[in-house]
Amino acid sequence: MSFIARRINLKGNLAKEGIENVDYILCLNDTDGHWQAISDLIAPLGHICTIVENSQPLDQNALKLKSAALHWEFMFTRSMFTTPDIAQQGEILKQMAQLIDDGKLTTTLSETLQGLTVETLTAAHQKLLDGHMQGKLVIAY
Repeated sequence: MSFIARRINLKGNLAKEGIENVDYILCLNDTDGHWQAISDLIAPLGHICTIVENSQPLDQNALKLKSAALHWEFMFTRSMFTTPDIAQQGEILKQMAQLIDDGKLTTTLSETLQGLTVETLTAAHQKLLDGHMQGKLVIAY
């Protein structure tokens, strides 16, 4: 299994490793910005999952030719639509709680700023604009 960071040339770095395409892609940010590389890199019969909405229409012609599947994951689907398996959400949360208690699942919190002030909000906003923030940035007040 490989992990590809979001701020790199996806296709170029995979090519350096001799990898032409991949069976699974999980897109956790900027679906629009990564879509061309994702479409190019997904293997025939591969699976793409994203949790990020797109602001532009996604050209899915490449997926059709490859018979690749696009999956959307949204944590509120069961409750919003009262799906038949709605109780599964509670089971998932119980499993997550146990993983947290066991130390196997940890937070993505990377930085906490103190105080709900103009200065703190400005600093937090600048960190996001700089584009190097990884994990969650919290403002505690």
